[in-house]
Amino acid sequence: MPTLILVRHGRSTANTSGVLAGRTPGVSLDDRGAEQAAALPGRLAALTFAAAVSSPLQRCRETLQPLLEARPDLELHTEDRISECDYGDWSGRKLAELSDEPLMRVVQQHPSAAAFPGGESMRAMQARAVEAVRDWNARIEADHGEDATYLMCSHGDIIKALVADALGMHLDLFQRIQADPCSVTAIRYTRLRPYLLRLGDTGDFASLAPREQAIGADAAGDTATDAAVGGGAGAP
Repeated sequence: MPTLILVRHGRSTANTSGVLAGRTPGVSLDDRGAEQAAALPGRLAALTFAAAVSSPLQRCRETLQPLLEARPDLELHTEDRISECDYGDWSGRKLAELSDEPLMRVVQQHPSAAAFPGGESMRAMQARAVEAVRDWNARIEADHGEDATYLMCSHGDIIKALVADALGMHLDLFQRIQADPCSVTAIRYTRLRPYLLRLGDTGDFASLAPREQAIGADAAGDTATDAAVGGGAGAP
């Protein structure tokens, strides 16, 4: 079965302004995110892709644009099922105020029980993303063979949920996984089990420095606890 390369979008304007983006339209890459996207073709130069698949949100499409320009023959597909979690009434709110919401503790400690007001549950988010990957695995294998590699550009919580599924982890443990902006995660699927080959690879170790040394680096993410560690709503 195919190998999946998961790319989280580059750092966005919401990441740096402390706002929970969710599916809010018009959220673009910031200057650092644009630099990260521009470096992506070089980072992935050794790989041949059967297809590129993107979340419909602007920040993902912008992240892939330099890669598509470098590879004009690479076909891009949009996949709604790998879009950001629908945070409903939380979308567009300041991260600082969301950290005081009682639901945030559920998101952190028991995400399989968390459902966002006016939005979706985290269980539903994982289910649709896993279904999308399984469908694309079958499609890519049928069209390009079992050794094919393809790319998906998505969001922190989606990528973490897919990694948890690949590792056979319960969703309640996915807070232990991290995917920084423009990081690369690779999963090879086989008939019997998936294999996690790379996790959150940015090629940069700056984010491992103590937090007081990393302020202003690429640690910002999409949701309330993202501001510290760069994951999604399930980040620790």
